[in-house]
Amino acid sequence: MIIWLASGNRHKKEELSAILNGHELRTCDTDGFDFNPDESGASFLENALIKARSLYNLLAGRGISAPVLADDSGLCVDALGGRPGIYSARYGATGNGKTPDAAEKNALLLEEIGDTAERGARFVCAMVLFWGEDRFYAAQETLKGEIVRNIHEARGGKGFGYDPILRIPELTRTVAELSEDEKNRISHRGKAARAIAQLLREGVPGTDFVNPLFPAQK
Repeated sequence: MIIWLASGNRHKKEELSAILNGHELRTCDTDGFDFNPDESGASFLENALIKARSLYNLLAGRGISAPVLADDSGLCVDALGGRPGIYSARYGATGNGKTPDAAEKNALLLEEIGDTAERGARFVCAMVLFWGEDRFYAAQETLKGEIVRNIHEARGGKGFGYDPILRIPELTRTVAELSEDEKNRISHRGKAARAIAQLLREGVPGTDFVNPLFPAQK
């Protein structure tokens, strides 16, 4: 089945494609039209719905009827009262609209936290499978860990964003040191995506959709 992904993030598409195996994920950037919704929600779920609804309506205006998958995620740091949260992608943006790159944001966040003993943090992901204006399915999950002490403890070349500075204590590694399979198994986005994948495997209640890769549910 074709599912439109409300994101142009290559890393995110790769992660979700691995989990939603058997479905084709399409994005606006590879299909030649612009998609840049105003993420003005007050929560991860609100922003995911804004992106899903915006892309769904954009596709409908072009005569395309298809489900849309959207997510909003970010890093919530206990010592910062849950920031940067929904502003994780824009963290450190200046008045002229310039947003720091990932390495700069990581350094800025570590500087803001300082040497406080409270290092608890979590990635949060709200994910929506959108079938229409008033019909959608949502899952929200977390990945808990702790922020490294300083930039010299940042580790790993995998993943993206804040992954090098969030350590998973039980694994004694940062998220950026995990293999793709490991990350998909425990990550906030991986867990939310698997909940959506289970829905797709079992069929969507109240519709005639049944995943052709699996037998119809009785």
